[in-house]
Amino acid sequence: LSQKHDVTVYEKNDRFGGHSNTVMVNTSLGPTPVDTGFIVFNDATYPNLIALFEHLGVRTKESDMSFGVSLRGGETEYSSVDTSAFLCGGRNLMSPRFWSMTWDLLRFYRNAPLQLLATRDTMMSLGEYLNAHRYGAAFQRDHLLPQAAAIWSASMGDIHHYPACAFVRFFENHGLLKLKGRPKWRTVEGGSLSYVEKLTAPYAANARLRSGAVSVRRDASGARVRDARGRVDRFDHVVIATHADAALAMLEDASAQERQLLGAFRYARNRAVLHTDTAFMPRRPPLWASWNYVGDNPEGGCVVSYWMNKLQGIQSEEQIFLTLNPRTEPRADSILYENKYDHPVFDGAAIRAQEQLWSLQGVRNTWFCGAHFGSGFHEDGLQAGLAVAEHLGGVRRPWTVENESGRIHIGTPQRVKAIAA
Repeated sequence: LSQKHDVTVYEKNDRFGGHSNTVMVNTSLGPTPVDTGFIVFNDATYPNLIALFEHLGVRTKESDMSFGVSLRGGETEYSSVDTSAFLCGGRNLMSPRFWSMTWDLLRFYRNAPLQLLATRDTMMSLGEYLNAHRYGAAFQRDHLLPQAAAIWSASMGDIHHYPACAFVRFFENHGLLKLKGRPKWRTVEGGSLSYVEKLTAPYAANARLRSGAVSVRRDASGARVRDARGRVDRFDHVVIATHADAALAMLEDASAQERQLLGAFRYARNRAVLHTDTAFMPRRPPLWASWNYVGDNPEGGCVVSYWMNKLQGIQSEEQIFLTLNPRTEPRADSILYENKYDHPVFDGAAIRAQEQLWSLQGVRNTWFCGAHFGSGFHEDGLQAGLAVAEHLGGVRRPWTVENESGRIHIGTPQRVKAIAA
């Protein structure tokens, strides 16, 4: 937008990036960048992010996306590190529950796309589908729901209410319904801070850090924005690039349609603790994976430990973990950093709202973008932001990729329709 327009950026934090949040940790290597929010992307379903990184000259490297589960105090453990880890060193060979899980896993991979992607019942929940087709508790509670909870940083209860059709479409697009030929995952060298700094460099000096927009009121000539410091400014247009609930909260004069669509999204707050306490990993070290689901927290959210050395290729002597919603506290001397992140919860109401979100664009000179336009990830937010910038600013993105807005529901904004008429 700034290529053709005078743009003012409001940011409530003292840094740019949101979930792209890199922490510098003192290790045997010296100051070491470790990500605590956005960590990885793949070569198949992040076309615009890859193009952006290439455009900015951001260097990336291969990552490891192995997944493991440790439940009931380590009584049930397996991981995708290798065959031995999947079988827990042979221990799972004698477990009927493990074989029930494995049989249902293969059945789900084979049948779910055929049964769901052609259905008209797009709002059937995942839980309803699994129960209707008699998937056992072992598969649901020991594999599918933990895996999905780790992906979306959600509780297993929230995942149970995810619309089954949208769930399977996401899994199929990301190669999660097959054992071989899955997308290759990568991470940013130097942490996500590397790309945030390059992306914001052209306007960082003039942006209003620690001055988030707290209220927006529209009229016939534009919008009035008041920030957290009490300053009020007028603009021709306003782009609200926040979570849906935050966008709705700052609209003083929200329309009925804005309240209906933006209000359809719920968010789950996850506490992320960066630490070095191995007690939050699977009981058997050979099973340690990059992503390790170790249960739900009764107070809310999934408990997942990310092994950052493996995810980001950190070769330090110290083993660094990022745990979401720990049930107990890591050792005090092991805690390096903590933060809280809000993630969208996708239920039937949210999925229905997504189909109409784009109708809000340009109405009363107001535009919206964010990861909630898609599946809640970096590529979704980027696709929404690029599409808004192109419609509002009249400038094309500096790259061409296939299916450039394929992860979001997009239409012609009302303002563009009015001009065309």
